Amino acid sequence: MADVTFQTARELSDQLAAREISARELLDAHVRRHEQVHDPLNAVIATDLDRAIADAAAIDDARSRGERLGPLAGIPMTIKDGYDVDGLPAVAGNPAFADRPKRCGDADLVARLRDAGAVIWGKTNVPLMLGDLQSYNSVYGTTRNPHDVERTPGGSSGGAAAALASGVTPVELGSDIGGSLRHPANWCGVYALKPTWGVLSMRGHIPPPPGRHVEHDLGVGGPMARTADDLRMLFDVLRDNAPRQPRDVRGARIALWLDEPGFPVSRDVRDVVARAADNLRRQGATVEAATLPFAADELIANYFALMYPIIGSGLPPAVYAKLEQARDAYLTSGESTLDPYGITAMATHSTASYREVARAMASRQALKDQFAAWLTQWDAILAPVAAVPAIPHQHKGPLPERTIDVDGTDVAYNHLFDWISLATALHLPAIAAPVTRTDAGLPVGVQLIGGWHEEHFLLNLAEALEQETGGFSAP
Repeated sequence: MADVTFQTARELSDQLAAREISARELLDAHVRRHEQVHDPLNAVIATDLDRAIADAAAIDDARSRGERLGPLAGIPMTIKDGYDVDGLPAVAGNPAFADRPKRCGDADLVARLRDAGAVIWGKTNVPLMLGDLQSYNSVYGTTRNPHDVERTPGGSSGGAAAALASGVTPVELGSDIGGSLRHPANWCGVYALKPTWGVLSMRGHIPPPPGRHVEHDLGVGGPMARTADDLRMLFDVLRDNAPRQPRDVRGARIALWLDEPGFPVSRDVRDVVARAADNLRRQGATVEAATLPFAADELIANYFALMYPIIGSGLPPAVYAKLEQARDAYLTSGESTLDPYGITAMATHSTASYREVARAMASRQALKDQFAAWLTQWDAILAPVAAVPAIPHQHKGPLPERTIDVDGTDVAYNHLFDWISLATALHLPAIAAPVTRTDAGLPVGVQLIGGWHEEHFLLNLAEALEQETGGFSAP
């Protein structure tokens, strides 16, 4: 029982099916693990144990009667606090939502997990309205990285990644618009899959505000896990076991995207990506250096032109920066000086903003067309997730004014969006997969990016890489 919380979801499922362990015993073990690590990490920030205990007991009773059960039957898990869970409504780090009614209904993806038999018992921490690459807010405080508590686990699925890495949950459900699945997975040494945009429903996710469902351009939900196989298992549940086309890693053509002018990358990260390239070559893939078919500054400009209207309600960067300053003042003072949705701005901003968004979408389609032609030469891309391993906690000032240290040089914090921008802006699937740790013990992984709806081939690549690297290692 001591090691059960670090077993894979697949192993736990097999043990449950063989009745070697009960759903209630598994739940108790993971809750105890949460209690052991909560003070140093602050990953799980809300629980509904009465409901979880009843759900686990019902699954155990059904199994004893020989009933047919779902693929996650009895697997205990937590959910990122950007999703509504009946009994645990999403707060999203926002004091305005701290007193929402408990009976909120499950988000669509949460309902899929529950229908598959998952025992959902807790929520994991996020930044305010999921708007940072770190996980902290005035409601629940700061989440810390299990590999180094002086550093962030990432955001916005930071609590999810920290819970996975520390054995609190075997699988998780996250979301991603600015690398919010991939950054935390990378910095905590676990796996995450950002699916093709539009494949999974985002109904019941915040933002947007509760009850205002909008399938925002760019934003997606996706699974997180400690192994590539568990990632596949969870994605199949979320996608309702969509049929896959078998594709072999051996003979695959992988574009190594590592040298991009204007995209900083540290020596540690560069070495890890190069090592992953060698790992995939040993698995029979051809990996060669490549450049994108368009300029990186064009990609980034398009990405931010599309993202700012979503997170800033159509506001230009300079005005959005002022909203971020208001957010920081709010976190310091506890007074609600920020309209997190920009609802007032949305009501007053000019039609020029809509024209700007329309132009950005047209430009994005041109980039997609160029990329689709370029991708005929390649099966996938291997790239960094971020310029650096996990950064120290840094909560002061608006994002555009912050910096990160890349081998002794301060560069803009917004460079953390560089390497994740391709998959997000062009709606591509991508996996963050662990490779190794730095000399300081910090995890560093890679990003595997594929063509539209090529999630299962990316999972094949992640599994092949895992065979070479060993994948996840506990803090």
